[in-house]
Amino acid sequence: MATSSRATLEKEPHEVASMFDGVARRYDLTNTILSFGQDRSWRKLTRAALNLKPGEKVLDLAAGTGVSTVELARSGAWCVATDFSKGMLKAGADRPVPMVAGDAMHLPYADASFDAATISFGLRNVSDFEAGLREIARVTKPGGRLVVCEFSTPVFAPFRTVYMEYLMKALPAVARAVSSNPDAYVYLAESIRAWPTQEQLATMIADSGWSNVQWRNLSGGIVALHRAVR
Repeated sequence: MATSSRATLEKEPHEVASMFDGVARRYDLTNTILSFGQDRSWRKLTRAALNLKPGEKVLDLAAGTGVSTVELARSGAWCVATDFSKGMLKAGADRPVPMVAGDAMHLPYADASFDAATISFGLRNVSDFEAGLREIARVTKPGGRLVVCEFSTPVFAPFRTVYMEYLMKALPAVARAVSSNPDAYVYLAESIRAWPTQEQLATMIADSGWSNVQWRNLSGGIVALHRAVR
């Protein structure tokens, strides 16, 4: 009998890494389908929010196959993809950006290495994400920028109800048709439901060594961009 590779919401790091290794092959395609193509615009808005300049050094954490890193590099900045799933990095190995395997809570970089840092749809998967935010602060220069792009809480109550129904019912069903590991998308839905609201996350970012925390809702609050300064 096959065992499920779906990680629990307690997020044991090796379980989450294994789960992402399992979805790496069709990860980008699945995300585009499940987001109705909005993932592309979310990446562009993340790049814009970082206000990158040519020559700056940028950490793209939880970068997966490097699609987001390639988008960031359009700015002319030097951008490195970092992820703890070696399977994801391998799946994106042909992309023209440097890739480094690393754990968000123990980053393989010196203090104050980066002018800016971002993590898209990955903070939920860090077993202690507040420790992860502090670690990102450690490797970011004073005055450096952070953008967290993450699933969030829709602001319009009727839409929020419809969205949660989609997450728990439609999303796993679609994932079964297109993903190499549909169990991972059940975890995705559950982790989104358990995630802090925009206001709660802003407070946690501020408590983790960041200042001037602001956020912007995208797609009615399905996604939020949180910006902060080191």
